[in-house]
Amino acid sequence: MQRREPGRADRRWYWLLLTPVVAMLWIPSYNRMEPSIAGVPFFYWYQFLWIALTSLVTFGVYLLAHSGGRD
Repeated sequence: MQRREPGRADRRWYWLLLTPVVAMLWIPSYNRMEPSIAGVPFFYWYQFLWIALTSLVTFGVYLLAHSGGRD
């Protein structure tokens, strides 16, 4: 198994960070009013959902990129 230099991240995981960007730039996927949750149209709660999901994706990428190679 190849050892990595200290401080080097596994950069292939960084591609996952494009997921929230693509999800928010692909407007036809959320440009609608239904289904609504508690009277809040889909357009709004979809965007708020991605705020939380982006945090989780970012944290996951950090863990995956910086976890390998440690003893």
